[in-house]
Amino acid sequence: MERARFSVAEVVNLTLDLYRRNCIEGLFLSSGIARSEDDTMSDLIAVAKSLRKEHGFKGYIHLKTIPGADERLIAEAGLYADRLSMNVEMPDEKALVSYAPEKKASTIKQGLATTRSHIESSNDDRKPSRGKIGRARLPRFAPAGQSTQMIVGADRSSDIILLRNSASLYASYALKRVYYSAFSPTGHPSAELPDSPVPLVREHRLYQADWLLRFYGFGMPDLEDAAPSGMLPLDIDPKLAWALRYREMFPIDINRASREMLLRVPGLGVKSVERIIVARRMTALGLADLARLNAALGRARPFIVAADWRPTVLADRELVRERSQKPTTQQLDLFG
Repeated sequence: MERARFSVAEVVNLTLDLYRRNCIEGLFLSSGIARSEDDTMSDLIAVAKSLRKEHGFKGYIHLKTIPGADERLIAEAGLYADRLSMNVEMPDEKALVSYAPEKKASTIKQGLATTRSHIESSNDDRKPSRGKIGRARLPRFAPAGQSTQMIVGADRSSDIILLRNSASLYASYALKRVYYSAFSPTGHPSAELPDSPVPLVREHRLYQADWLLRFYGFGMPDLEDAAPSGMLPLDIDPKLAWALRYREMFPIDINRASREMLLRVPGLGVKSVERIIVARRMTALGLADLARLNAALGRARPFIVAADWRPTVLADRELVRERSQKPTTQQLDLFG
């Protein structure tokens, strides 16, 4: 199909124009490969360098690095970008070979490893020297770290396979985020690709499960328990799915339970749990106190005991599921 591209100057001018009119707060810049990997990476760097050096641009810059580009170009890109990213594209290496044979998983992993190495070296270089008093300076290389993205639903990979791959990527490359992108047909059908879009709610459930892995102390065995078929339920969130599977562990007393167990209560977020732990040192907490601490009481009630509350029925599974469901939503057609 016919391609089009912006010049470096056009991207710079467009970014500055939108930024000055308060239409944007930063630039996310990606590209298909034009001429070669190094040529394309050089153009991406030229945009960021021009914005920073020539125009004093203070906004956020996120650059997509090109797999296979020279390591010296990656090292330069991190000097001007807040964040770098390189897409692994598919959760399964065999699927990458099938759908994008021009891309190699080994090349992508090498790029992620190179970026991690530069980030860690920069962090070490910016630490205060021993014996000197003062704050550590911010790292000069990609201070917002690196991320990646996977396509959801283009191949037959289950949600658990996607999440296992994400957990491995977080551990191997110290990623800040894994992004999930629901597959949508482009109008050029392939017999091997789905002919209908993946529901956005599946993408949403993956983000919720990813959050549980990173911030709530859940491990892959917990998520596997919440998704015994390999697929996360679409009608309820993964934390509620786990709680329903282990309902014999509930209700828990919010005035006595450990932080770990509080984080597993549907409706209690990380900030709410921290506030509960601080507040209960001074008084026994009731439902009104939880409401003031921003807990989602509608979801939490069947799973907690408070100073003035004990659930009369711990939740028949279907009753809790029914109370926790949200109204059905419909995915909009971007071009409809």
